[in-house]
Amino acid sequence: MPRTSDARRRLADESGSIIVEYVWLAILMLVPLVYLVLCVARVQAGSYAVSQAARESSRVFIASDDGATAGTRAQAAAAIAFEDQGFGGAGRVDIACSARPCLTPEQRVTSRATVSVPLPFVPGFVRGVVPLSVPVSAEQVVVVPRYGGGG
Repeated sequence: MPRTSDARRRLADESGSIIVEYVWLAILMLVPLVYLVLCVARVQAGSYAVSQAARESSRVFIASDDGATAGTRAQAAAAIAFEDQGFGGAGRVDIACSARPCLTPEQRVTSRATVSVPLPFVPGFVRGVVPLSVPVSAEQVVVVPRYGGGG
């Protein structure tokens, strides 16, 4: 009979179990927190990308010498901005002018950049429940200089 009481005493002893419980609790709390930080960081990178792409494409557009190359140069500037934040080929820039031709002095040029930021580690089968991407956009309006720019 002493063997049974020794076995019961050893099974009832909980020394060291707090460490195990703490580790499991820490893992359960830390994994969602790390995922949240990853998602927020990726969306912030998308925000930086569209902001920089809109700003730089509009600046390059009004600094162009002629309207024929302005659009191409603006798209190239936006592509660099998107690539800088890891969204190469994923972003889009649309340029609109308040007058024709676009580089008319003292007229506005609007550049709108958009990108769809994919959330990390979201499997495709949960598409109906969880969005797989977050759309981010930015708009920049600049005025063509009176004595500079294209024309």
